[in-house]
Amino acid sequence: MRLKFTYLLLVLLALSACSEYNKVLKNPNPEYRYAYAKKSFDQKKYSRSAALLEDLIVVLRGTSLAEESLYLLGQSYYKMKDYSTASQYFTTYYKTYPKGQYAEFTRFYSAYGLYLESPDPRLDQATTYKAISQIQEFLEYYPQSEWKGEIQSILFELQEKLAYKELLAVRLYYNLGNYVVGYPFPGGNYTSCVITAQNALREYPFSQYKEDFIYYTIRAKYDMAFQSVAEKKDSRYREVIDEYYTYINEFANGKYIKQVYKIFENAQKELKKIT
Repeated sequence: MRLKFTYLLLVLLALSACSEYNKVLKNPNPEYRYAYAKKSFDQKKYSRSAALLEDLIVVLRGTSLAEESLYLLGQSYYKMKDYSTASQYFTTYYKTYPKGQYAEFTRFYSAYGLYLESPDPRLDQATTYKAISQIQEFLEYYPQSEWKGEIQSILFELQEKLAYKELLAVRLYYNLGNYVVGYPFPGGNYTSCVITAQNALREYPFSQYKEDFIYYTIRAKYDMAFQSVAEKKDSRYREVIDEYYTYINEFANGKYIKQVYKIFENAQKELKKIT
């Protein structure tokens, strides 16, 4: 009996809350609805506060409540972990109120929300690039922010993610070698491997994957040289040797040192054959 009574009490409370919410939705007084939206937010009923505020940010535009209502709407979506929507409203806030009370907060959490939404490196990285752009803007606007260390850390993390995506492409090009859909062509994917690796080195010079980029450059250039026509072999093997010295200058005790030295020896032997 006690369990049944408790259940009925809970049902009645839920119905009462729904009835109260429906009355609020129909109330023509925006300030009354706004007070209820703030109350819902404080009670962690974020879907309810968001639903009310979606309408209120239009109604309250130009009033003393406009700024806070937009901020709370972004916060409601952020608390619901809908980071993309939260970022949209936070961005609208700081563009509308660039010197507003919550400007620094909204810039930070807009970028941080996009960071949380940043997908696996194998997927499209549009969100990652957007997050990086917003982080860089934040650091320009607030160079002494208390969040500076944290946001710089996630900036480096996102850049490493992009660098790793480039490394995946480099590996793929190398593994494909001279073949595209089964048909060989000169240079082939080795050329794409080298170009992608070298672009990544310029874009991410301090990446933890720097050694990998140089290593695959050496391997791809050696394989291109080995498969080249006679008149191109000399210059291409010399490029391999140059890349070898680039590697050992950076990574004298690198993880690929044995493989790279073997390639270097082979390149020297091949040069002796043709000179």
